Amino acid sequence: MEDMVRDMRTRFLVALLLSIPITLWSPIGRDLLGFSVSAPFGLRDDVFMLVLSLPVIFYSAWIFFDGAYRALRARTLDMMVLVAVAVGTGWLYSLFITLTGGGEVFYEAATVLATFVLLGHWFEMRARGGANDAVRTLLELAPPRAVVIRDGVEVELPTAEVVVGDLLLVRPGAKIPVDAVVEGGQSEVDESMVTGESMPVSKTPGEEIIGASINISGSLRARASKVGEDTALAQIVAMVQEAQNSKAPGQRLADRAAFWLVFVALIGGTGTFLVWLAVGASVPTAILFAITVVVITCPDALGLATPTAIMVGTGLGARRGILFKNATALETSARIDTVVMDKTGTLTKGAPEITDVVAQGMAQDEVLALVAAVERESEHPLARAVAVRAAEAAVPVHLASDFRNVAGHGAIATVQGHRVVVGNRRLMTQENVELGDLGQVRDELAAAGRTAVLAAVDGRAVAVIALADAPRETAARAVDALHKLGIEVVMLTGDNEATARRIADHLGIDTVIAEVLPGDKAEKVAELQRSGKRVAMVGDGVNDAPALATADIGVAIGAGTDVAIETADIVLMRSDPLDVPVALRIGRGTLRKMRQNLGWAIGYNAIALPIAAGVFYRSLGLSLSPEIAALSMSGSSVIVAVNALLLKRLRLPQQPATTVPKRASREAEPPGSAPAGNR
Repeated sequence: MEDMVRDMRTRFLVALLLSIPITLWSPIGRDLLGFSVSAPFGLRDDVFMLVLSLPVIFYSAWIFFDGAYRALRARTLDMMVLVAVAVGTGWLYSLFITLTGGGEVFYEAATVLATFVLLGHWFEMRARGGANDAVRTLLELAPPRAVVIRDGVEVELPTAEVVVGDLLLVRPGAKIPVDAVVEGGQSEVDESMVTGESMPVSKTPGEEIIGASINISGSLRARASKVGEDTALAQIVAMVQEAQNSKAPGQRLADRAAFWLVFVALIGGTGTFLVWLAVGASVPTAILFAITVVVITCPDALGLATPTAIMVGTGLGARRGILFKNATALETSARIDTVVMDKTGTLTKGAPEITDVVAQGMAQDEVLALVAAVERESEHPLARAVAVRAAEAAVPVHLASDFRNVAGHGAIATVQGHRVVVGNRRLMTQENVELGDLGQVRDELAAAGRTAVLAAVDGRAVAVIALADAPRETAARAVDALHKLGIEVVMLTGDNEATARRIADHLGIDTVIAEVLPGDKAEKVAELQRSGKRVAMVGDGVNDAPALATADIGVAIGAGTDVAIETADIVLMRSDPLDVPVALRIGRGTLRKMRQNLGWAIGYNAIALPIAAGVFYRSLGLSLSPEIAALSMSGSSVIVAVNALLLKRLRLPQQPATTVPKRASREAEPPGSAPAGNR
């Protein structure tokens, strides 16, 4: 893009420098100066202007003739055809007059016209280059060089030469060159530039690291797993570029309108020429009005109206970790009035965590130490949650013996000489454990939507441990932001009605559709669409993929499955539900700019065309010269491009800092949901 901008600037400067003397030696220039100067070398004025015009026509303006040739070969009409016709007609007519012995020529009209159009194109390309900043910034994230260990020797080489299987050495403070899997070392990695995650992520052997992220603390040895176009960064860049180069429905409409506008301009220019001849005007006058009509109706602004807005919108999303896969997704997102959100993993964290530990007859830490010893032997998700809580509480670590898993009910083991039973009410009944007051506590917690696990030591009930899949920290803010946009929010879940309703009430969600089988989610989305709603579906799992495909817009949480991400139209790299309203706000802002630009382009042509044709010339003396027409046409294009760039100033919610959630008391904790397979 930068090379193209430089080339356009050079063409413009050549045209400008030569158009100035051409204009000064023209009749218009002599009128402005008040006196005439003879052309140098004894040349006639028209011959001198012809010589100066040659580089303008055959270098600076040649891109218009080449573009027109390509368009006609493709059997289409575009603004290149109009500019080529306007410049070529004025120059060829002037050449004919010069070769046949003199008369009024239009070299200054042809060259100044080319100069102003080139100026407009230069500004447009600079504006579009600015809209591409997001892609350029992403490309610059990857480090240029990498340190590879080969045959036990550290070798520094260009990142492009790293191959899959190379062992990388990533020192503290260095950027990770490509996607890799950690084989040695432990460190914190800042992935914010790629994923938007503000907090460093701990990396240990066996875990994946993303190219272009920054190694913060420890030294890492990692095996390259993806290089070149296969890296996560390259995929993100490709997705953004594809979106910027794709065409939205509005743009396709503008392209068709531009085609017919060119057709009308050519017919209008011919008709203007014939009408002025018919009313007695001279051939030069008729040609000037015809050229002005052709120039003023160039659909350059119309052609820029939507692509520039799309480029800015997709770039703005990329900076926030929101990837629009194509322009259609960007435009369609602006029309959404209903957002359907999956519960588990989207509105909630997708993993159970302890919300309450109610101990009786034994200290809470002592209970946690005994129960955790049992649960460390289990692979159940609830068991892992207990082990994590025990580690956070820094309770003593005990070893369990004689461990026995009771399928569907819990586990039993010996810890510190005590027989510890952890599980559900049925297991306690089998073990002849009387629950007493803890039975009522267990029922209250279960009624609140939590999974209640009972613990008994040596045949005596000692605690109830409640677990829940807690809402994400930003879920309530996301729902509130959607409401402020006038959007209805629907929770779609396979969970039971009571649990889903409690979470929905806590988050402020309007409608709950619960107890839905995975295969039926798409049908529920289709039902909403049949009722006249424009639906966006937000999900993260394999079972969400059909619903994502069915919805008008599918939005995938970035931490979700590959299937969900591939099916979706929008990917939220930060896995934050608060980015859903941000994406819709970007879509609305982009569509607003597209409409403003289209309105300006169409209105400009509607007003300028009759003036250019000379409709008001004899009655009001109002007319436009080809040069002024070219300047106003270029100015219109620049206005459209700059207006699109103003989208960068769209006010979006500030990205919240990621914090470690605090453990709250039972009363303060928002209601969670009971994960499948309760014990």
